[in-house]
Amino acid sequence: MTEKTFFKRSLYFAGIVTVCIWSLLIWNHYHGGVPSHHLLHREDLPKISNWWSGLLLPLLTLFLTYRIQKRIVRTNDNKSNLLKFPKKYTYGFLFALSFGILLSVFFTLGYSNLVGYMINILLILALFFPIYRAECLLGFVIGMTYTFGAVLPTVVGTIFALIGVILYIYVRTGIIFILKKLFL
Repeated sequence: MTEKTFFKRSLYFAGIVTVCIWSLLIWNHYHGGVPSHHLLHREDLPKISNWWSGLLLPLLTLFLTYRIQKRIVRTNDNKSNLLKFPKKYTYGFLFALSFGILLSVFFTLGYSNLVGYMINILLILALFFPIYRAECLLGFVIGMTYTFGAVLPTVVGTIFALIGVILYIYVRTGIIFILKKLFL
């Protein structure tokens, strides 16, 4: 796959995401109105309308697929014009998509304990896997968009990504360094 082909596929994917989010927004509009959500699920904080998702999600998709493309080009060392698309990007996206969907389902059903456990598990997983990457953020946001719109999952996902960077790059590296010093 060339960079041009990857860019075309990114545009197609962003187009599909755009059609899906606008279809959801229009459906919501004609079936009781487009919902709004309070920050942190607290009534004293401002509401954010899901209408913002129609703008944010397509732009976020384009930006994050661009970041994925740049990482693939950097991984291939610009040696050839052909890009090798590793499966790990797809797995990261699908895991984060599933995680976002499960988190949304548990929140909607009122299982707040499970939501808390899932977030704790995510923090532990961040020590072993790079959850801060673009495909993970994109999957997480898309997975939670039906329930929360795109704005809140983007904010929460970005916070998780920042925590994931700290845990994976710094804490994990420090733990590995200490363990090597102790046992080698």
